[in-house]
This record gives sequence, structure tokens and C-alpha cells, in this order.
Amino acid sequence: MEKNNKQQKSIWGKWWASIRKWFYPAWLVYETSIRFYDYGQSVHDYFIIQQDYIGDIGAATLAIFFSVTTFVICASFLTLPTSFLLYQFFQTENLTSTRLEEKIKRYF
Repeated sequence: MEKNNKQQKSIWGKWWASIRKWFYPAWLVYETSIRFYDYGQSVHDYFIIQQDYIGDIGAATLAIFFSVTTFVICASFLTLPTSFLLYQFFQTENLTSTRLEEKIKRYF
């Protein structure tokens, strides 16, 4: 019981343990936002190419709508929940009580 209640020590020192719970989720949000922006840009480019078939105004409207929708859906259903789970992983002392968690927390 005593073993499960101790804080895992990081190999980077005591100063890193308090920073990592904010650093990793923020880094994840940054990286996935760049990726999802690129997805939205690709969707935008696809609809702009379709101007010959749906017209200039229709292509521009669809391009903006679906590119923003792609970014919002990816961010809200993938980035935000994952960042929250990652924050909880580092915030909670002993989330799953497995040896794998102890090893991962030590190196991160």
C-alpha cells in the first residue's frame, strides 16, 4: 500500500515533475493543431479545384465551410480529449498501478 502512494521520481529532476503535466498536453495540442490545419488546407484546396463544376462562389463557400469543419471536428474529438487524458495521466499519482506506468512516468 505504501508503494502505491509515493510520487514517481523523474530522471530529469524535481523541477521537471511539476512542469511535465502542462508541457506534454500543450505540446500535443500544438503538434496536432498544425496537422489538423494541414488537413483543413487540403480540404480547402480540393473544393477550390472543383470551381469548374460548382462555380466560383459555391466552391469558395464549400471550401471554407468544410475546411473549418474538418479542423473543428478533429480538434474537438481528438486533440482535446487526448490532451485531457495526458494531463490526468501526469496529474494522478497512481492511475493504473501497473509497472509500465511507473516506467513511463519515470522517463517522461
